[in-house]
Amino acid sequence: MTEQEIEAFAADFVDAVQQGDANRMRACYAPGGVIWHNTDGLEQSIDDNVKVLEWFIRTLPDRKYTVLRREPLKDGFVQQHILSATLPDGTPWKMDACVVVRMKDGKITRLDEYIDSAAGAKLRAFGR
Repeated sequence: MTEQEIEAFAADFVDAVQQGDANRMRACYAPGGVIWHNTDGLEQSIDDNVKVLEWFIRTLPDRKYTVLRREPLKDGFVQQHILSATLPDGTPWKMDACVVVRMKDGKITRLDEYIDSAAGAKLRAFGR
């Protein structure tokens, strides 16, 4: 993929997550793709990640991703962003994050997500 194609793919992927479009997000992953988070060190399946997205939709209906930086790689991209929303108790909330995305044949094979664990804990307090 060219840098422009990777940028367009990344923008579409973020938009799918922002819009809560689980089918569109799922279509961005290669079969067997995995998602890893720094907060637990475990790999997550696409199906499990879609469940998290569905929980996000219910818990943070006003979520907004602000991309601070995105750099294409030869096999994916790195992105730094802020997820902001209003928590169910009405508290404004934001979480800094960075993802390293590896791709093959135009699909995500691996997404490593590094999030602010303190902000993540505030969100997890509302269940999952």
